[in-house]
Amino acid sequence: MTDEIVRVLTKEAPVKAMAITGRDLTERARQIHKTLPVATAALGRALMACSMMGDQLKGEGSSVTLRFRGDGPLGSITAVSDVGGEVRGYVQEPAVILPARADGKLDVGGAVGKTGTLTVIKDLDMKEPYVGTVPLVSGEIAEDVTDYFAVSEQIPTACALGVLVDADQSVLRAGGYLIQLLPDAGEDVIERVEAGVKKLGPVTAALLEDGVDAEELLRRTLSGFELEVVERHPVSYRCPCSRERVSTALVSMGRDELTALIREQGRAELTCQFCDRVYAFDRRELEDLLHRATH
Repeated sequence: MTDEIVRVLTKEAPVKAMAITGRDLTERARQIHKTLPVATAALGRALMACSMMGDQLKGEGSSVTLRFRGDGPLGSITAVSDVGGEVRGYVQEPAVILPARADGKLDVGGAVGKTGTLTVIKDLDMKEPYVGTVPLVSGEIAEDVTDYFAVSEQIPTACALGVLVDADQSVLRAGGYLIQLLPDAGEDVIERVEAGVKKLGPVTAALLEDGVDAEELLRRTLSGFELEVVERHPVSYRCPCSRERVSTALVSMGRDELTALIREQGRAELTCQFCDRVYAFDRRELEDLLHRATH
């Protein structure tokens, strides 16, 4: 089942919602960054939340970045999505091992930390990006995203995210949803949404059942509403880095730094944080870039 995002509207109430299945993109991130289970779960949740938030943006060239900085052993988690929900990210400490929680689940909150911040950067291809920062609520990712929308954007939101890691440490299932109340949503609508969320329970339980895709996840959560699917499309883990982009970054260092790099090292090797691709430049190539930097 290909990873996808599905967006719906409720026909009789001011509610919009979207859901994502993200097994493949989370597994791709695990393979690239060699994450152990608790880091896989934390990074996968962050990637899926970021993908859905990116998909909400309008305007070609727009992007959103989520940065979780907690006091847990994982350090910071960064995820970046474009306007189509194509996402990439990394975790600072991918090899963290923590005991499971009392209920047997991965301790994502303990790994991320409950003290820290979530920063959301929305680059809408304008002069200045929008930046919002809120304190972490639990480190469980979904609860922190829910709080961000309530505090920073004043949008009542229900967010749930889940990553199931198999016995061999690969990703078995991953998915989640984002439900938001539009203006004029009354108490009756709020109660119906809350009842649906409570009835579904943890996302991971629903994901365990074969055949539960993003649309079905929404239909089960919002079973009290008549839904209209307005969009669905595939999403993936995708890094847009290229040799040309890295070359541009080297040129942007400026003449003095680039000259010092050539004199002291005679070569450069840069690794992309998002996909671990290595770009090597020899002396001749650096000298060509220096020529570009001065013209």
